[in-house]
Amino acid sequence: MKAGGLLGAAVMAAPIISCTGTENGKTADNKNGAKTGGSSRTRTLGTGESGMTVSAIGLGCMGMNYHRGLVPDQKFMVQLIRKAVEAGVTLFDTAEVYGPYINEKLVGEALVPLRQDIQISTKFGFKIANGKIVGLDSRPEQIRRVVEASLKSLKTDHIDLLYQHREDPAVPMEDVAGTVRDLISEGKVKHFGLSEASPESIIKAHAVQPVTALQSEYSLLDRAAKKYVFPTIKELGIGFVPYSPLGRGFLTGMLNQDTKFYPENDNRHVLPRYTPEGMKANWPLVTALHEFGHKRGLTESQVALAWLLADEPWIVPIPGTTKLAHMNENLAASNFEFTPEELRQFNDTIAKIKIVGERYTKEQMRRGKVS
Repeated sequence: MKAGGLLGAAVMAAPIISCTGTENGKTADNKNGAKTGGSSRTRTLGTGESGMTVSAIGLGCMGMNYHRGLVPDQKFMVQLIRKAVEAGVTLFDTAEVYGPYINEKLVGEALVPLRQDIQISTKFGFKIANGKIVGLDSRPEQIRRVVEASLKSLKTDHIDLLYQHREDPAVPMEDVAGTVRDLISEGKVKHFGLSEASPESIIKAHAVQPVTALQSEYSLLDRAAKKYVFPTIKELGIGFVPYSPLGRGFLTGMLNQDTKFYPENDNRHVLPRYTPEGMKANWPLVTALHEFGHKRGLTESQVALAWLLADEPWIVPIPGTTKLAHMNENLAASNFEFTPEELRQFNDTIAKIKIVGERYTKEQMRRGKVS
């Protein structure tokens, strides 16, 4: 394990506590229903009846079989997911397209004996033919087909958080939200989420069925969401679930310009920021994480995740991993809280670092990208 991993494993023994935070000795609420003043072991996504309380850090399960290189033995991934529950994780993220279908079945097998203790999020929105994504499809009848298939794959009678994976320009957002609203009334879905949605679409959907969470890419490597969607979701009281919170592994310090990706099952080799030139140019960000963390017994990953938790009290990152040591390391990030001065200095440092390369190519953006 990287430097600081022993600390990560040790602090995981700390008990999971409820959502509280202090600021100058006082608790403070915001419209999102969480407490301000630092990270906590659980957080609330959404507000009111649409709110759901989850672990401060969830587990993204996609990379256990999809887009992240050689696929590990799935029986070990089942064990890893169950170990995550033991460690206090309650939010597990999957989608029908991760495989396709394979990831949902993996998550379902792992969590069926622990179902009452956890929450599962999955997604609809793509058209799949012969095992390949061939377009977008969020027609109401398609949403219902996907939900029925997901329930079967996940071995459950309800989905805790159902996301539209990507917006479908051919289907009005009101129709999408209305269909999910009906599924909620039928008990098949508990909460509604959107992924990579525009502010305009979020507002339209929320007016029909309250949106609990928005899932989009967000990390120190990509901070665009803060400018474009944070004002909207903060105003509406919608939680935020950043995927790729460790920059698809780059922010761990384990990838560099000499890294060779496994092209048969790893999309990073075609993403602009993961070219040798891109990773070399963005390495100062990893250096900043290392320098801050080394003085405090933290790994680069822990600093990157703690920064997300410090950013807003309604953020719940879902880092993925296939290794128990890395999972424990990631979860331990919720035990570190920046002081106001530390956060100010760290933000000043990263603000001076220019991120090189787009996160997707224009063609990938046109076709609809998947994590």
